[in-house]
Amino acid sequence: MDSFNDAARSNTGVLAGMEKRVLVWIARRLPDAVSPDHLTGLALFAMMMAGVSFALSNRLPLLLWSVVFWLAVNWFGDSLDGTLARVRQQLRPRYGFYVDHIFDCFGALFVMAGLAVSGRMTPGIASAVLITYFLLSIEAYLATYCVGRFEMSHWGMGPTELRIVMALGAVTLLVRPVVTIAGVRLPLFDAGGMVAAAAMLLTAIVATVRHIHVLYDAERLVACPAVKVLHDVADHPLRIAKEH
Repeated sequence: MDSFNDAARSNTGVLAGMEKRVLVWIARRLPDAVSPDHLTGLALFAMMMAGVSFALSNRLPLLLWSVVFWLAVNWFGDSLDGTLARVRQQLRPRYGFYVDHIFDCFGALFVMAGLAVSGRMTPGIASAVLITYFLLSIEAYLATYCVGRFEMSHWGMGPTELRIVMALGAVTLLVRPVVTIAGVRLPLFDAGGMVAAAAMLLTAIVATVRHIHVLYDAERLVACPAVKVLHDVADHPLRIAKEH
């Protein structure tokens, strides 16, 4: 296969600097039997279990604490797999990027499905969150290939910060499952889902406009003289004929 250049990674999340140091510290102390693939699989399993916990939490509210646990497990696996590969110099850029992020998409599907089944988020809003998440993901993955830069965070919010927000939301459901906004009572996760969907849609639009501008500037077309003559003939055939 052709050579593949790993894209530059950009994470401007609030916790990114501290998180990187912690992950490197953990990676250097993991036993050799643990591989990046094990961590990637663990991350996907954790998101599936978070979705199951959400789905059953309407009948067993204490399972919301299980959501927090599985989100922490997902952080461990999803954040550490790439770090472990880099620390051990076992990089597989094409394979790692594909598996990591296709698993992220399935993980988001599991969690949104769990919320929709639980009744804690209406299916329409869960679908809107999932669609805008996929839209933002598609934009990021296309930009990774075309621009050579993988944006892992936006507006100071990266995957770790989003996990923390979701965990806090899950715990809040135990004491305040319904909120009032402008006099309208809404399920907590419906309100949060609408904000999340709107934010991701706006982010996708802004990123799209920015990357279109970058790519247009990088690949400006230069008019060829021969092409210009052909255009002139097509526009003014009689004038061109008289001149010649």
